[in-house]
Amino acid sequence: MKITDVRVRKISKEGKMKAIVSITIDDEFVVHDIKVIEGEKGLFIAMPSKKANDGEFRDVAHPISQSTRENIQQMILDAYAKALEAPAL
Repeated sequence: MKITDVRVRKISKEGKMKAIVSITIDDEFVVHDIKVIEGEKGLFIAMPSKKANDGEFRDVAHPISQSTRENIQQMILDAYAKALEAPAL
């Protein structure tokens, strides 16, 4: 599995959510609505989720292994850092 594209939409309003990201895997599969969030220990990603009947949020799509999650997170945070450096359109 290879992430072939990362698209970052920065959030301009104040708050913990800093961006919404879409990734493309192997030029064939897209995952939308990955969130970049600023937490107490720095930036992290939250996979797309929906609210269940019990009020809890459940991931709609997520990596199975910790190493895959870390790879995806690093690619997304790198793309977010580049987006911050890019001039606003």
